[in-house]
Amino acid sequence: MNRTTASQLYFGRERGAEPMAAQAFEDAVVRRAAGEPMAYLLGSTGFRQLDLRCDRRALIPRPETEGLVDLALARVRTGRALDLGTGTGCLALALAQEGEFSEVVATDLSADALALAGENAALTGLPVRLIHSDLGAALSRERFDLVVSNPPYLSAPEYASLDESVKAWEPAMALVSGADGLAVTRRMLVEAPSLVVPGGWLVMELDSTRSAAVAGDAVRAGWTDIDVHDDLFGRPRYLTARRGLAE
Repeated sequence: MNRTTASQLYFGRERGAEPMAAQAFEDAVVRRAAGEPMAYLLGSTGFRQLDLRCDRRALIPRPETEGLVDLALARVRTGRALDLGTGTGCLALALAQEGEFSEVVATDLSADALALAGENAALTGLPVRLIHSDLGAALSRERFDLVVSNPPYLSAPEYASLDESVKAWEPAMALVSGADGLAVTRRMLVEAPSLVVPGGWLVMELDSTRSAAVAGDAVRAGWTDIDVHDDLFGRPRYLTARRGLAE
């Protein structure tokens, strides 16, 4: 659906708004006053080169997550890629658009989020295979050259203290990860080696306050070439790790 731009509204300000448009605007003002995020009001958000449908079924893609794609493509651009916990599909679709992968697969435990990712795949025309799965549980016989993820990484107390503009609108499943915020991340570090070919890479987003702990967990899980990378704000935001060639 075409949206009227701010400039069109300005240059057409001498004209009265059509009743339906006026009502839609009033409804949007009420929703925004109640704290609903702007991305949900607009129904879409930008992510790298993509314009993605966005609603309460999935976490709103953040600018910080875009840096994960750069780190991933710097390591692997071909073969098969997997996005665990895809949400809107932003990571998987960006890899499909910018890489040269033979296949991109994306999973999510939330059927609602997976449906939203499917809508975005259809809108962008990008080939991503979507699988309803708890991380990689449904892919036990498949292997990938690259695994990416932006897992939930908040503790329960941190979630409780979130601003209402996030807590009241975005899905808790995409934000909360156990008592210390690391439950899903630790599980991924242990389970992902079985999904990655020898020499393949894992690239994941982190909570910047837990990056050292995650790096230590990656060592204990047997990953090699482990590194933590800063985001644009200088915060340790991403982990890259490789499965050993000899495994």
